[in-house]
Amino acid sequence: MQTLKKKTCWQLQEAKAQLSQVIRNAATSPQIITLRGEEAAVILSTEQYNKLTKPKMGVVEFFQNSPLADVAIDLKRDKSTEIRTINL
Repeated sequence: MQTLKKKTCWQLQEAKAQLSQVIRNAATSPQIITLRGEEAAVILSTEQYNKLTKPKMGVVEFFQNSPLADVAIDLKRDKSTEIRTINL
C-alpha cells in the first residue's frame, strides 16, 4: 500500500480554503504559501517557531551553563622547564 505524501506548498486561495489542513500539516513540516507563483509566506508549528526565535547563547553563558563549570582547573604555568635562548 502506498502512503500519500503530505502537501507542503499551497497557492494562497487554496490555503485560505483549506486553512485547517494547512495548520495540521504545519505540525510536522513547514507549509509554504505562494502568491502569483512566488513563495510569499511560511507557516510553522509553534515548536519550530520557538526553536528559530530562541535567543542565542553567548560564549560566556555557554561556559557558565556547562556541566563542567564547577570543575577546578589549575591554570598556573609550569615554570620548572628552562627557557631556551634563541640567537637571531
